[in-house]
Amino acid sequence: MPKRILQGTVTSTANKQTVTVAVERRTQHPVLKKTIRSTKKYRAHDEAETFNVGDKVRIVECAPISKTKRWTVLTD
Repeated sequence: MPKRILQGTVTSTANKQTVTVAVERRTQHPVLKKTIRSTKKYRAHDEAETFNVGDKVRIVECAPISKTKRWTVLTD
């Protein structure tokens, strides 16, 4: 099974080697047919601590690194 890759915006860099990334999804309401925006936060591993708040990043699934981290930041 391939690993998921998501794109989002860095919202926090408070912890060492960790960034919080907000990923926005757009879906259509089943009855009203209106586009709904939903946001979910992911904690991702940033080894070099190169990203700052507001940066657009891509994250990829990985094996659990800590209690809350299951994603790493792609460096490309």
